[in-house]
Amino acid sequence: MIEIQTVQAKSASVRVLTLASGRVNALDVELLDELTSAIRELQDSGNGPLVITGAGRVFSAGVDLNRVVDGGRDYTDRLVPALSQAFDALFSFPWPTVAAINGAAIAGGCVLACACDRRLIAPEAGIGAAEVRVGVAFPVAALEVMRHACGDRAEEVLLGARTFKGVEAITRGLAHRVVADELVEAAIAEASELGALPAEAYRDTKAQLRAPTVARIHQGAATDAGVRQLWGSDETQQRIAAYVQGLKRRD
Repeated sequence: MIEIQTVQAKSASVRVLTLASGRVNALDVELLDELTSAIRELQDSGNGPLVITGAGRVFSAGVDLNRVVDGGRDYTDRLVPALSQAFDALFSFPWPTVAAINGAAIAGGCVLACACDRRLIAPEAGIGAAEVRVGVAFPVAALEVMRHACGDRAEEVLLGARTFKGVEAITRGLAHRVVADELVEAAIAEASELGALPAEAYRDTKAQLRAPTVARIHQGAATDAGVRQLWGSDETQQRIAAYVQGLKRRD
């Protein structure tokens, strides 16, 4: 479900982590747990800069809503912590991280991209936080990652629940630049350049910049307990089921 390869770039070797899970790289508990474990193993082994991308034509369409509908409260009680742990692990990763957004990055996929230091996006790739449109609450880690990435545009992005492309994504903090050709190669080159910087200085500066966000994430247990209740409620489950049915009719 996750593929990792090492690429020797100009300035530093780079690990490329590819989400490879079904047609749209949807996030389920198993994929999230595997992602968290992979990121922590890379961190523990001191493996340097990291690029994250998606297999096929999609970065990640977000949470696997079919699993949510099928699994009910028992599943969402596992899903919300799994989301938080994956976002926290990537956001706190001490080495440079670059997202190569090759296709749609929606909801949890958007948060995953925004947890990276730099975000390169293909011209036709849409990115956005659709949680409010679906009718689900944000785990603290997800909301704080988005707040960090989008700054004073966070309310527009999170409450508007729109999908953005190109320059519109850049102006809202969802991406840093558009890359029309050889996106993953460009992401590897950027990660390599960042990886060539003095590692301790990069790591310490990144930690200081992100410390307030990480603190809010780690203090969010009470809020996340409420988020789990909201995800598992009958009303939310019915709303998600209706949303999934709407998607199927459009397909």
